Amino acid sequence: MSGNFPLTLRVADRLVVVVGGGHVATRRTLTLVTAGARVVVVSPTVTDSLASSISRGDVEWRERAYESSDLDGAWLVQTATGDPAVDGRVADDAEARQVWCLKGGDPDHATAWMPAVASVDDVTVAVSGGGDARRATSLRDAVAAALQSGDLPLRHGTHHPGGFVALVGGGPGDPGLLTARGRRLLAEADVVVFDRLAPQSVLAELAPDVEVIDVGKMPDNHPIPQEEINAILIDRAKQGKIVVRLKGGDPYVFGRGGEELIACRDAGIEVEVVPGVTSAVAVAAAAGIPVTHRGVANGFSVVTGHTELIELPTERSHTLILLMGVGRLREAAEQLTGAGHDPETPVAIVENGYADNQRVTVGTLNTIAGRAEAVGVKPPAVTIIGDVVSLSPAWPPA
Repeated sequence: MSGNFPLTLRVADRLVVVVGGGHVATRRTLTLVTAGARVVVVSPTVTDSLASSISRGDVEWRERAYESSDLDGAWLVQTATGDPAVDGRVADDAEARQVWCLKGGDPDHATAWMPAVASVDDVTVAVSGGGDARRATSLRDAVAAALQSGDLPLRHGTHHPGGFVALVGGGPGDPGLLTARGRRLLAEADVVVFDRLAPQSVLAELAPDVEVIDVGKMPDNHPIPQEEINAILIDRAKQGKIVVRLKGGDPYVFGRGGEELIACRDAGIEVEVVPGVTSAVAVAAAAGIPVTHRGVANGFSVVTGHTELIELPTERSHTLILLMGVGRLREAAEQLTGAGHDPETPVAIVENGYADNQRVTVGTLNTIAGRAEAVGVKPPAVTIIGDVVSLSPAWPPA
């Protein structure tokens, strides 16, 4: 493949001719239409898919055999008739007219090659496999996957000149449950501001010059108040930096993401919110507890342990999920039973969900506080209350 010079063509509003109407021609036509080209298809017959594009007016169809004049005014031609004689004639005509030619199935006699292409955000990956389309596709897919997962750097020096903040939900702590979008933003970040419950192992993957700021809170101990966290986000963004606020769970489920969004927008900072796998549902799942289950529970409520509990549904078929409340568990259990909840309602406390030291403690509203005290339950933990707890492998209590 000597003598090649890789480049990208801007085909928008330029004439591109596709000779052939089969599946290869169809796929190439659709790609060219997406790129904005004026596409003319020359073929006696076309596929149903291509006929749909023609009927919509996206493509012009010359319903006949190829003629040399079809290349008049063309910038590029794709030949894919499956007939070597016709394809060779098209290539010869293109050479005579100085029109670049993509020659289907015969890269050695083409003057242009279509690489395997993938787009990730504003990055375009184009891979040439030395004439081997399958090889190019495999390499393209591997590079695209690495970009999407954040394994390859996507940092952009000019993409957000006015600064940018991403509020990223990190899930319940297992880095494998961080979304692909979240990982990509971490790969672009100049600054990462993280919580105690965020998946901190991903910080080791950051480039050495990324500023990392720990603003983690402990129960009843907030050394960095929310107003100061907001100020940090705004300050770094106003320096023209890409800032990722990495939070545990989901930013909008008791994560104060709404407060941070408002503060940044009021300061004129562009903000993106990336949802995360909320611990309220995921940690229950880690213990084998579905928060809803046909015939057992048809709804659930998520509250904090600091919330007034007396107005919550009292049916055992309505699952209650308490976040951040293990320190007040006895008080919460008494408040619930006093409000009419059945004292024999199953309860599970899941500590360190998805971590190696995950532990599940089960009991009933009557017994769970004593059981938790006996084994020394500590945060981070999620409490699940309702008949769904009986579906857990940890049930019944020993």
